[in-house]
Amino acid sequence: MGWAHAAAVALIVAAIAGGASAQDRGPPDPAALLKAQKAAMTALDWTHGRWQGPAWSTNAAGRHEIIQTERVGTMLDGSLVAIEGKSFETDGKPAAFNAFGIMSYDPDRKAFAFHSYAQGRAGEFPLEVTPAGYVWTIAAGPSKIRYTATHTADTWREVGEFVRPDGGVTQIFEMNLRRVGDTDWPMAGQAKGPQK
Repeated sequence: MGWAHAAAVALIVAAIAGGASAQDRGPPDPAALLKAQKAAMTALDWTHGRWQGPAWSTNAAGRHEIIQTERVGTMLDGSLVAIEGKSFETDGKPAAFNAFGIMSYDPDRKAFAFHSYAQGRAGEFPLEVTPAGYVWTIAAGPSKIRYTATHTADTWREVGEFVRPDGGVTQIFEMNLRRVGDTDWPMAGQAKGPQK
């Protein structure tokens, strides 16, 4: 049994074993779950494509100017949004930052989540989809880091802020991207059927 099949079976078993109410209902209907997920994810359709533009972040040395790129597509028939962010120095050379993220929706909790993998770290974070874009947050002790995205038809602005318990806010990141084209990532090269 392949790892993907084993993982799918484990998820179904976990859902069935989740409690008496889950057992009374029987296993969840995969078609209904996927339909609800795909419907919710259409709110993020604006992210699809390739994006590029100026950005900056703060580090121990101060403010660092970069060129940020993002490529965004869907997986699992549109029920997941996959994002790769990669930065470049202003002279075009690759910079240190490269991240991968997955945006998803849980119909049972009626909640979005952002799964992020960057710089050797990983986590799942609350994601709020808004009419203007989205907001996702990372707990940082009593403080938090908040990323707020807004968009137009061909622009994507995202601001990162450090929010202290007293309500004070310090901006630590900003990117201002323009849509530069379509992409067939990550579906390009997907298996079409058994190879002969």
